[in-house]
Amino acid sequence: MNSEAFTLFLERISGILSYNPAEPMIFSSGLFLWLFAAFMLVYAALKHADTARILFVTCFSYYFYYKSSGFYFFLLAVVTVSDFFIARTMCRTTLPSARKWLVALSVMVNLSLLCYFKYTNFLCEIWASATGLHFHALDIFLPVGISFFTFQSLSYTIDVYRNRIEPLNSLLDYAFYVSFFPQLVAGPIVRAKDFIPQIRRPLLVTHAMMGEGVWLIASGLFKKVIISDYISVNFVERIFADPSLYSGVENLMGVYGYTLQIYCDFSGYSDMAIGIALLLGFHFNLNFDSPYKSASITEFWRRWHISLSSWLKDYLYISLGGNRKGRLRQYANLIITMFLGGLWHGASWNFVVWGILHGFALAVHKLWLTITGFKVGERGKWWRHALNVFVTFHFVCLCWIFFRNTDFENSMTMLRRITDSFHPELFTQLIGGYYKVFALIALGFALHFTPAKWEQRAKFIMARAPFFVYVALLVAVIFLVVQMKSSEIQPFIYFQF
Repeated sequence: MNSEAFTLFLERISGILSYNPAEPMIFSSGLFLWLFAAFMLVYAALKHADTARILFVTCFSYYFYYKSSGFYFFLLAVVTVSDFFIARTMCRTTLPSARKWLVALSVMVNLSLLCYFKYTNFLCEIWASATGLHFHALDIFLPVGISFFTFQSLSYTIDVYRNRIEPLNSLLDYAFYVSFFPQLVAGPIVRAKDFIPQIRRPLLVTHAMMGEGVWLIASGLFKKVIISDYISVNFVERIFADPSLYSGVENLMGVYGYTLQIYCDFSGYSDMAIGIALLLGFHFNLNFDSPYKSASITEFWRRWHISLSSWLKDYLYISLGGNRKGRLRQYANLIITMFLGGLWHGASWNFVVWGILHGFALAVHKLWLTITGFKVGERGKWWRHALNVFVTFHFVCLCWIFFRNTDFENSMTMLRRITDSFHPELFTQLIGGYYKVFALIALGFALHFTPAKWEQRAKFIMARAPFFVYVALLVAVIFLVVQMKSSEIQPFIYFQF
């Protein structure tokens, strides 16, 4: 090997090992696909060496997080070590007051990290506005996925405090649970009671698990790169960058585009995470269940980001009193829960409005159910169900306007353009100019609204297909990804949370 080739080799190795903020490690990147193939070879070789396999996956998970957030991976270690020993200490003490102080310490450690990195500038800006002071935003880097792994670790210590699970004896096992790379940076939020029993279980990946895993990875790549990224780069980003430059019909189509984009982006990531976990022998719960088919806002939150909505219900809504203290208190608890859920997504008035809108909608729906005696999921006549789906879908679209915009004034501008300057005569021209984008939007919504049994049938077929079919499917999807991906890496939307 000559010196030039050796230098090039060292540069490539350095690129693989070093953190590049412009190229974070994501499932749809070529680097990850190649590394994962090598990872699987080592993983399979360690099939019968449980501790070595767990250590190997944990190290790879920390590397994966380092490639996403640089040296902020130490925050993951801080959360892991502190909550592991807090839970162990909590188990050893029998004093109720001591247990309360310990779980409060866990909450303080996790939320302090979350608040500093996520809300410092927002809170200081509010204080400056209230006091008339001038505030320069601090240069604080938001570590990728900090909201996910802090919530996941918190659920462990709270469950130990509530005597729902026994604490782990091995720090390695707990580090494996918190850092497991398929769901580390964007969920789903995995409960300890579901995941921990699988850690030391004999590794078994059946043919059916492999088939379903490949299907989920392929469909996730398709939704993320082929649908979400394409309509984002070629249409949605342009509309949301400056809504005042576009007519109402263009803004409305931009909202519809983002509604599909965020679903395909996030559910695509979840599909890949669940699929990769299956290939490693682990089962995750479903995180998305065709949410735009929902006939009410309550049903929507049972189908959208299920791991977060169930987390908020179990650890926040119920802790506030849930529905145990009367209807008015229940409605207030719903609004508070969704308000804090909005803040969880980001430090912005847009997220506050988004959360409060959903909170009020949930409260109103609960009131409606009380008055009418209807039940969530009760279909009734077909036209009434279709109307309910239509209304729920468009309410969610309205809320996405605030979720997507980084500036509150942009949200109001978009609403004004839709209501005051609609110009429907531009629709034909818009479709002609962006026919590829709208073809993908139509395809995405068509796939979303197909009967659930069709998807189950596809999974059933894949679970029984020969190995070469798995390879052919992945190669075909990766070929499409290479053909359609943009020149720059498009990180998953939920990486920012």
